[in-house]
Amino acid sequence: LAVGGWLRRGGGRERWRGLVLVGRWGARRGGRGRGAVPAAFVAAMAAGGRAGLAGVVLRWTGMAIALSSVALGAAVMLARPVALPLAALATLAFGLAHGAAHGVETPAGAGWSYMIGFLATTAGLHVAGLAGASLLLDQTRGAVVLRVFGSGSALAGGAFLVSAAG
Repeated sequence: LAVGGWLRRGGGRERWRGLVLVGRWGARRGGRGRGAVPAAFVAAMAAGGRAGLAGVVLRWTGMAIALSSVALGAAVMLARPVALPLAALATLAFGLAHGAAHGVETPAGAGWSYMIGFLATTAGLHVAGLAGASLLLDQTRGAVVLRVFGSGSALAGGAFLVSAAG
């Protein structure tokens, strides 16, 4: 069943985008942010997943997932420093929303095994985003490429946000 949680990640480009962006934002922050931002997301995702498994439905989950692509894309695009506590707080909120969505979608009887799958996949996507961004930042024009990726992600998240609102 953990494989089911891993495979579930294939649904929803907005979710993939947000998870990769968390790693990219961590790389962009540098220092302690490289690990703190993704770790905060995964911890909050576990809490949200647990709440969803318990039957707690958060009405704002879809909007928060869309906002995560907008906000994280904008953060990567703007490349401006954000205080680590604020970055962690935003990441916690987004992680809680992503986790709650997965917890509610968990197949009957799958429980923790399914959660382990989506948490492991989330961490892997964060690492992919962190590694990709780190490699880009080592290149001459890598920061520009990273900013373009961030702007595209923010726009795509905005389009999803508009569709989710309507």
